[in-house]
Amino acid sequence: MNCSLNEFYKAVGVTKQGTHKMLNNYIKQLEEITLLKPLLYDIRKDHPTLSCRAMYHLINPETMGRDKFEEICKQLGLKIEMSRSKHITTDSRGVIRFDNLLVGFKPNDINQVFSSDITYYQIGESFYYITFVIDCFSRRVLGHSVSKRLSTEQTTIPALKMAIKNRGNMLPRGVIFHSDGGGQYYSKTFLSLTQEYGFKNSMCEFSYENGMVERLNGVVKNNYLKHRKIESFCQLMKEVDRTVELYNNERPHKALNYIPPKTFEKKLLNLSTNNADDDGVMRCKI
Repeated sequence: MNCSLNEFYKAVGVTKQGTHKMLNNYIKQLEEITLLKPLLYDIRKDHPTLSCRAMYHLINPETMGRDKFEEICKQLGLKIEMSRSKHITTDSRGVIRFDNLLVGFKPNDINQVFSSDITYYQIGESFYYITFVIDCFSRRVLGHSVSKRLSTEQTTIPALKMAIKNRGNMLPRGVIFHSDGGGQYYSKTFLSLTQEYGFKNSMCEFSYENGMVERLNGVVKNNYLKHRKIESFCQLMKEVDRTVELYNNERPHKALNYIPPKTFEKKLLNLSTNNADDDGVMRCKI
């Protein structure tokens, strides 16, 4: 028997608005699950015996209760009684995954490869999130963000916008943007930004394939932040800003002949200028 949608809603005892609200809530929950996956793996790596219930109270997700959260942890293999693989990966089944464009490729200049990752920082019972974008040749932190939520709008987008601004909004087309498979890196809003500036999206499967920015996470948290008295979100933002300035301007880097990233980039610029013809055309590529 044919019937209109309004007749169907009336027959099943729900309203059209109620159905739409239910669908929107379901979609929002799926989005949060996708965003939480990399964070959950990071927490489990740092706290191998922390229960899923304890993680729930630390993270305090917006769209699900405790039982649903624990079921998600179980599906991801994060129950403490279950064995875990040696390499912690981002579960990307059913989502976009870009090819790893860094296989067999090593940058020989700035503005060829940017790499990004999201890590967490705990203050008391609260979790906050730090996102970095670095230039893989100079090791300079070009962009960063500190946020209370894992949403794309609070993590990857402000960090990448800062990186673009720090390059004077004059990036060449085709810069590789490399990351893990976290949902923030394939959301529509983020891909719209990378497309606008001509980035080539690249993703790794294992964390060690994004090792440069993973090491940066450890340096920032273990060599700087943990030695400071940080008791609030505002203090964390200030200390991350301060740390990035120290890292870029003062911290010697072994791979850069023990000079800081910004100094290294200035030397590159001077060398490029000295090797240019009178008309400003480069004679060689650094």
